[in-house]
Parts: sequence; structure tokens; C-alpha cells
Amino acid sequence: MFTVDKTIEVNTGAQPELSRSDVWRGLVMKGENALPFVPVMEACDVTERGSDKGTDWLIRAIRIAGNTMHERVTFRPEHTVEFERLDGIERGTILNEILEPDGGLALRFTFTLSREDMADGSDEESAYADSMEETYLKAVQSTIDTIRRLKTDGALPAA
Repeated sequence: MFTVDKTIEVNTGAQPELSRSDVWRGLVMKGENALPFVPVMEACDVTERGSDKGTDWLIRAIRIAGNTMHERVTFRPEHTVEFERLDGIERGTILNEILEPDGGLALRFTFTLSREDMADGSDEESAYADSMEETYLKAVQSTIDTIRRLKTDGALPAA
């Protein structure tokens, strides 16, 4: 199992400036349909929805690099969206967290995953994690850029 943790400031001079609520609404959209947010994703279809003790969730089928996986997406309003890989070649959890360090606004992604075709802690797994770090960083930036574009285009849902 490997972990990659990336945090990016949301408002670094780009316009329009995004609020916590803007970022949250964008993350909910990403949970529903990640295709506009994650360039490497080939398919994303919601198959089930529910709520546990007031926490909404959904199950979705996704395809990346020809590999189909199912994810349970759990929404913790205005704070975290958790993507739990339930099956497929890569399992584990991806967290998208909205942070407000020092009065700013940041988006943190934590990828804690394992590959079924690699031994935990192996050199092969470490090399894979290192090779994926740039891809994960691009996914974080792509998410912020897409939310900003949606706000500019008036396509971000109202609060």
C-alpha cells in the first residue's frame, strides 16, 4: 500500500476567486460525474445512491486505463469527499478535503492505494507510486481548474 498526499492552494491569483462552498459544490459534481474533472477517466456511471445517518453516498463504476472499478463515494458536507475503491486492480481510498490554512483555501488529495498485481511495500510498488505522483498532482489541479471554469461559465450549481 502506498500513500501520496498533495495540497494545492485554491486561490493563487486566478479569477474568479473560489469560496469553500464553490469548491464543495464542485467536489459533489465530481463525485456524480468525474469525467470533466479527471482527464484520465474514461467512464463514470452512478449505479446506486443512499444515505447513512444523514451522510449521503453513491456507488459508481469508473474506468481508467481500460480497468473498470467500483467506488463508494461518501460526502461529508463542506469538508470531505471520500472515494473508496471497492474492486478492480487498484484498491484503497482517495480523500478530497477542503482546508482553510492560515485563512486561505486549499484542496488536499490523499491517495492511499494498493495494486493487486504488486506486493505491498515492494520496490515495484514504490516505483509505481513515484510514477503516479505527477498524475495525481495534475488531477488535483484539474479539479480546481474545472471548478473555476464552471463558476466562470455559470454552470456551478447554486449553494
